[in-house]
Amino acid sequence: MQRQNQSSVVDFILLGFSNFPELQGQLFGIFLVIYLVTLVGNAVIILIISLEQSLHVPMYLFLQNLSVVDVSISAVITPEMLVVLSTEKTSISFVRCFAQMYFILFFGGTECFLLGAMAYDRFAAICHPLSYPMLMNQRVFMKLVICSWALGFMLGTVQTSWVFSFPFCGPNEINHISCETPAVLELACADTFLFEVYAFTGTVLIIMVPFLLILLSYLRILLAILKMPPTTGRQKAFSTCGSHLTSVTLFYGTASMTYLQPKSGYSPDTKKLLSLAYSLLTPLLNPLIYSLRNSELKEL
Repeated sequence: MQRQNQSSVVDFILLGFSNFPELQGQLFGIFLVIYLVTLVGNAVIILIISLEQSLHVPMYLFLQNLSVVDVSISAVITPEMLVVLSTEKTSISFVRCFAQMYFILFFGGTECFLLGAMAYDRFAAICHPLSYPMLMNQRVFMKLVICSWALGFMLGTVQTSWVFSFPFCGPNEINHISCETPAVLELACADTFLFEVYAFTGTVLIIMVPFLLILLSYLRILLAILKMPPTTGRQKAFSTCGSHLTSVTLFYGTASMTYLQPKSGYSPDTKKLLSLAYSLLTPLLNPLIYSLRNSELKEL
């Protein structure tokens, strides 16, 4: 789609946490530490799984892909936010803003589908252990991973192209921490009703449908675990799935509250906190959750 000629905005101003000037320094330090820990934690998981042959099984290869996505989405959002917090330069060019939007959608969508694939993997392993090698063989694993990345790519391409086609004639202040679609869309000088219907429908399909399937999978898993004898097998199953369910709840819960709420649903500060939860906390907590609650990773 091509941008309409009446667009006059050449850059945007990210307000971030400018309404708390006295906290800029503290927030910069906190977010910098979170960013560095996120990079190191996920890089360690990627490296360990790459080097350890015994971990080349679907559960850990899914985790490796999840760590790649978490590093990527953190790198898309956090550096720009740190620049806004540490300098007077709060502007971001039109092209850079939409590039950031694209990658947020791309990696965010990919994570939605990856978490769903991971739930299916655990469901097959626990509820159908004898059939697991056939249900989750190398071919099935590759299809799930490729489809997750491909669907994320399609989401980013379609949605960003559509928003990019709207005219932006001012104001140009984005009252958010990044160029996420809902925040940028508020500045469009055009009727965005059709896009909002599409976006809401797409969000339900991309977030709520996988989330409901994950919950159904874990309900089946819970029933299967309760039928096991009270031995280490049950404990291992709870430990393996507990880490995944923690990530799922945090990511889907905060993402759905951001993308499924009406425009006036939450205050700008609440929206910023929700965005921080799934864009900063989830990438930070995933390596901690999996390494602390996974016996194979703890032993390495």
